[in-house]
Amino acid sequence: MTHTELDRLVAQIGEELLARVALSGVTPGVTHKQGEGLNLPDRVCPGCVQRCVQTCARNTKEIIAAGASRVSASEKLTRIDPSIAALIDHTILKPEATRSDVVKICREAREYRFASVCVNPYWVPLVKAELSGSPVKVCSVVGFPLGATSTEAKVCETAAALRAGAQEIDMVINVGALRSGDTDAVKIDIQSVVRVAHQAGAIVKVILETALLDDTQKTVASKISKAAGADFVKTSTGFSTSGATVHDIALMRAAVGPNIGVKASGGIRTLQDVQAMTAAGATRIGASASVKIVEATAA
Repeated sequence: MTHTELDRLVAQIGEELLARVALSGVTPGVTHKQGEGLNLPDRVCPGCVQRCVQTCARNTKEIIAAGASRVSASEKLTRIDPSIAALIDHTILKPEATRSDVVKICREAREYRFASVCVNPYWVPLVKAELSGSPVKVCSVVGFPLGATSTEAKVCETAAALRAGAQEIDMVINVGALRSGDTDAVKIDIQSVVRVAHQAGAIVKVILETALLDDTQKTVASKISKAAGADFVKTSTGFSTSGATVHDIALMRAAVGPNIGVKASGGIRTLQDVQAMTAAGATRIGASASVKIVEATAA
């Protein structure tokens, strides 16, 4: 086993110990002074953005209180930029993905503290279990990848995903209706999914599939999504002819204004891609190359 693999195993064990502490209601009683290797005192948490050992002083104390006598931290994990990791929906939507593929993604998400793990609905219960005790959200897709199913089907799919544990829903817009000028149908489609999701405390990201739209249609779709109560507009499924572009992110941000999210997804493989998208207005990134991206921040 390599040092990196060992550090990752220790991180996973630490997360499991934290989950058990949370479930048991244990109140850690261990105290440490600043400078003893735990980096920062409890008073800076929550909201700490420092790159503390492995997780942070507070979580390290909880690991020790749960029974650990030593804690290891990867130099690379300590050095990565957590603000980049927190932007990313770690994504695995390929139809041939196996259980072991999904578990691997979940473990990476726990380790790097990504925003969410985004999967097809079948895998939601597994992802919920794998992420138990972690701040990483469970995200699933609806009407994916074509968006041309009925509104009733999207609502049922949303409700099922929420019951299974999804906390975020990425739905595909009815592209054909939009291109036909049926904007009322598009709005009702989004509103119906948003209503169900918001009742369960979940958020909705509306996938426009920008590769199939002209700039006017992208602007209209963004404004409809905002009016329908969506929390984010999103560029792409990753299954069409192209993915996110800086031009489209800037266009969508201009259309929705500053108060809702914009997610760039499709073809984002490098840290430079992420930086370009966020500079254009993206506040969330969908990627499968997430580990490569965040590890590049430690270079």
